[in-house]
Amino acid sequence: MSPSSGLNAIHSFKCSARHGYAVEISPFFPNRLACATSQYYGIAGCGTLLVLEQREPDILLLNSLDWNDGLFDVTWSESNEHVAVTGGGDGSLQIWDTANPRGPLRVLKGHTQEVYAVDWSQTRGENLLVSGSWDHTARVWDPESCQSVATLQGHEGVLYSTVWSPHIPACFASTSGDGMLRVWDVKAGSCQLAIPAHKAEILSCDWCKYDQSIVVTGAIDCSLCVWDVRSAGQPVAQLLGHSYAVRRVKFSPFYKTVLASCSYDFTVRFWDYSRSPALLDTVEHHSEFVCGLDFNLHIPNQVKCPTGPQSNLVEAD
Repeated sequence: MSPSSGLNAIHSFKCSARHGYAVEISPFFPNRLACATSQYYGIAGCGTLLVLEQREPDILLLNSLDWNDGLFDVTWSESNEHVAVTGGGDGSLQIWDTANPRGPLRVLKGHTQEVYAVDWSQTRGENLLVSGSWDHTARVWDPESCQSVATLQGHEGVLYSTVWSPHIPACFASTSGDGMLRVWDVKAGSCQLAIPAHKAEILSCDWCKYDQSIVVTGAIDCSLCVWDVRSAGQPVAQLLGHSYAVRRVKFSPFYKTVLASCSYDFTVRFWDYSRSPALLDTVEHHSEFVCGLDFNLHIPNQVKCPTGPQSNLVEAD
């Protein structure tokens, strides 16, 4: 994304009686995305995994897969183009064949409270899932055997985010209501680094795609902090501009220092933390809380984000 970035197209898909919590673009199909949704803001009711596809000039519904509790996060398989995994309010993970809307292929049980984060590992030779729950634990799963291979404890609050490193095998970061950013080594079965990243609940984190030491966090204090885990005494950058909690942060897959954030202030913001000022653009097309976003790995500068009762597609130059 260039410093003079701006919107050139906005497409929307509306789904009544569902609130979008997370979105992820397929690593195989550039125009396909999965959106995890819940009824009644996840407080009660069921959830639905929406499989959508952009076909100009519209976003079309390919499949709708229902679960008996709210769905709060979604991740695509890195090895099968039709498989996606969601995290549910009943403490389970659901493995779906998105081409077959007959119910989940498998249900993974182990957490005792809501699963708010799921992620599929991206490093070569590794096929693992990680989940983060309100039961204060992260679990690592083998999606082939559908077994939990590790339960990691250390956070003193609910987990909001668990994200695999795209560089280091068996390594993931997590953030929590305890204000901590933790980096875990699954092979050692332990936390390798704990950073008091915010004096507030941290709702999201993400790894830089070009530097294995850089992580960004977003919190309810309205700020984003960029951290170098090799020297984590102070953040590399603090990004200010949101007026309410930062719900999701994502690094660009195309530019080393560019990232995006979405917030309960109804906005999506684009940043380059190497610049001053760091804010590149603010997108204000949403009319409710923006809960998720994802960069398209195939199409530079395209971002998707769900909000309230709709899932929106944003394309930025």
